[in-house]
Amino acid sequence: MDAQSRGRAEEVDPADQWVLNPQTGNYELRLNPSGPQSSPSADTPPRRTTAPGRGGPSRRDVPGQRDNRRSGGAQDEAPAAPGRRKRKPKASRKKKVLLWTGGVMGFVLVAGSTGAYLLYQHFNNNLNTVDVGDAGSKHATSDGPVNILIIGTDKRTGKGNEGYGDKGSEGHADTNILFHVSKDRTNATALSIPRDLVTNIPECPTKQKDGTSRTVRSETSVRFNTSLGQDGRDPGCTMRTVKALTGLSVDHFMMADFNAVKQLSTAVGGVEVCLTKPVNDPKSHLKLPAGVSKIKGEQALAFVRTRHSFGNESDLDRIKQQQQFLSSMMRKMKSDSTLSSPTKMYGLANAATKALTVDSGIGSIKKLTSLAQDLSKVDLKNVTFATVPVIDNPADGKVHKTVVVDPVKAPQVFSMMRSDVSFTEVKKKESQAKDAQAALLKGTRAQASAVRVRVLNGGAVAGSASQTLLWLQNSKGVLKSDNGGNAPAKLANTTLEYAPNQADQARKIADLMGLPATALKPGTQDAVGKTPMVLTLGADFKGAGIPITAPAKAPEGIQKVEADKSVCAK
Repeated sequence: MDAQSRGRAEEVDPADQWVLNPQTGNYELRLNPSGPQSSPSADTPPRRTTAPGRGGPSRRDVPGQRDNRRSGGAQDEAPAAPGRRKRKPKASRKKKVLLWTGGVMGFVLVAGSTGAYLLYQHFNNNLNTVDVGDAGSKHATSDGPVNILIIGTDKRTGKGNEGYGDKGSEGHADTNILFHVSKDRTNATALSIPRDLVTNIPECPTKQKDGTSRTVRSETSVRFNTSLGQDGRDPGCTMRTVKALTGLSVDHFMMADFNAVKQLSTAVGGVEVCLTKPVNDPKSHLKLPAGVSKIKGEQALAFVRTRHSFGNESDLDRIKQQQQFLSSMMRKMKSDSTLSSPTKMYGLANAATKALTVDSGIGSIKKLTSLAQDLSKVDLKNVTFATVPVIDNPADGKVHKTVVVDPVKAPQVFSMMRSDVSFTEVKKKESQAKDAQAALLKGTRAQASAVRVRVLNGGAVAGSASQTLLWLQNSKGVLKSDNGGNAPAKLANTTLEYAPNQADQARKIADLMGLPATALKPGTQDAVGKTPMVLTLGADFKGAGIPITAPAKAPEGIQKVEADKSVCAK
């Protein structure tokens, strides 16, 4: 229905007709925002509407808003007293929910962008999904840590993108961020993985465009960005590559192209960036003065793509400016100017979901909402952007084109993430669960001669179980130990399973092996007879007698940006 047929001749922005009801915390369609809003009867059929700013077939009222209304309908806010300004309503919980996730993930801002419109089928239809099989999780949420891989591709799709990326390419994994949220939701780390990192890509089963299945062969010592697009590899292949690299199982992926940066930066009204010097880069067409500038659209894309404006003009320096851009986008998403604008909220939702491709585990707005509600518990000040520690690839010779993982620092970073250690200097909240876990290491220790344990290899280097068994028997006197061979499944982290009446033995093994409290997995029933404990060596196992406990803080020199801090590009 247009404005004139409602008795109003002036032009009306449909998005402005959605008004926040402070009683419910939801947006509701008011055809005359300046006039009184009647309270519909509880048994009145719902009004059929069209999504704000969109034409096409009519739709039912937003599900969830009607459910939240009190019997008899929503009530209007009482008018402010004369001479007083009306109190600003608080942001609804749904607005807060994914604005957080969106800010962290930058160009895939599904979270903050969706707000009260999140449940619209319209946005469901925008989403593209990919079935990655067992590379990810079938469940949107988890009681444990959550790992989401953010992929920015260089595929040339959309108007105005002809000059970007490789012509005719299916798109490579150009920008990659592993977003890790701790089990207790007190901290999160967004770890950038350089596209020019030389690594191994594991064998990968994929579903092709014609519906057939094909397994793409593995490759060794190739660029990370070829884990997507090359030889028919899909995002599941990139997820498997990240797991092989870091030891962290990836639950879900979110992928976007060049359009996402342009459309989302425009939808929020621009993103502030800071430069220590003026920039005029003819290659990326980025031209900005020194100091703070607000960028959007093509200019925003140029900022995150330029390699010749900052630092030593490397991909690693470009990662820094991308992290600065995402942090600023995150803060903008959290600002009142975004939260209080229905037009911006709708524009963000539309742009984000159109730009987004996800795995089938989160392939609906309902599933994305569940994931967002779970992740929204993390405080912004405990979110850190970091980069995989790397060194120049010795195989390149004098001209450095690629990098390899730093053999000393990178394992420490991966271990911190697997153990949920925050990269921020902010003191973590000590949860009851962690206190209880730490308590498992408190108490008496059994004599080594009384310890019964079976050692299994669950993801460590081949021969690790035999090596550990010999070390326990010959060096530590744990003679009642045996080799259980390979575990039924591979584990990222080493575990020790034991019965309640073996707790003193478990503490002894933890001391000898240098196991953290999180490795201890107590059972509920006492062991009978000569039943041994089960020690399964995971991917984090470094060798017999080498402590597995993660470092308490990030290694010196690790590049990182805290999400709530504004940093200028150099």
